[in-house]
Amino acid sequence: MTKPKIDQKKKLAATETDDKGALYIFLGNEPVSGKVEVSVTPGKKLDHQGVKIEMVGRIEMFYDRSNSYEFTSLVRELETAGFLIGKQQYSFDFSAVDKPHESYSGINVRLRYFVRVTITRSYGNIQSELDFLVQNPSDIEPDINNTLKMEVGIEECLHIEFEYDKSKYHLQDVIIGKICFLLVKIKIKYMEVSIIRRESAGTSSNQYNETETLTKFEVMDGAPVKGEIIPLRLFLRPYDLTPTYRNISNRFSVRYFLNLVLIDVEDRRYFKQQEVTLWRKQMG
Repeated sequence: MTKPKIDQKKKLAATETDDKGALYIFLGNEPVSGKVEVSVTPGKKLDHQGVKIEMVGRIEMFYDRSNSYEFTSLVRELETAGFLIGKQQYSFDFSAVDKPHESYSGINVRLRYFVRVTITRSYGNIQSELDFLVQNPSDIEPDINNTLKMEVGIEECLHIEFEYDKSKYHLQDVIIGKICFLLVKIKIKYMEVSIIRRESAGTSSNQYNETETLTKFEVMDGAPVKGEIIPLRLFLRPYDLTPTYRNISNRFSVRYFLNLVLIDVEDRRYFKQQEVTLWRKQMG
């Protein structure tokens, strides 16, 4: 039996692959359709109790494989009990299946969608699965998107104000900001900004928290002077970002932070983190 085949009319995801290659992307409200081909060895007959196909949305915890949660599941019967000979082809169409969450693959958790065909037999079922991706872009801009202003200070030694132009960014956006040095009495060697992703998976009694730095870049090299203003411009497009996910099915969350770090000549680090919200914009 070959894998189910999804109609090849969708955009391929270049960075998301399974063991057979790139995956297809569907919007949350798009139907998922395709074909299943079952091949039986010539001259042989395959007895079965039925052939079915399912479309499943599942959250899987890598640290506990048994603790998976299916938030979407729909079954279609392709064939009633009988026997199969030669080649059989079945069409399937899941046109009204809820796909509320985006696909995600992180350190401790994965949210995946797949179609699975099952041939039920009394002496062991035959199954095959095919994954696909779901994205839910929006053409609605956030109603409130204030600038972010914060301060970093060490009494009588350092006082910095920094500002980002927005608090919510789409995945193809550009972060624009500035850093103002109001008081500088320590010898700063350089300054960098990083994007941090924080993943929380599991429940409060059994929660795994992971923080990873997705990118960092130097915005200043050398000691600044009082009154100096350093501009900041960071393009988000090149990085492996997802939208912010908040408490998806009470199973996991993904949050993003901008981390401003100053390093002095003695390699002491001074930093300030600010959370930003990321969302997927409908492009073109």
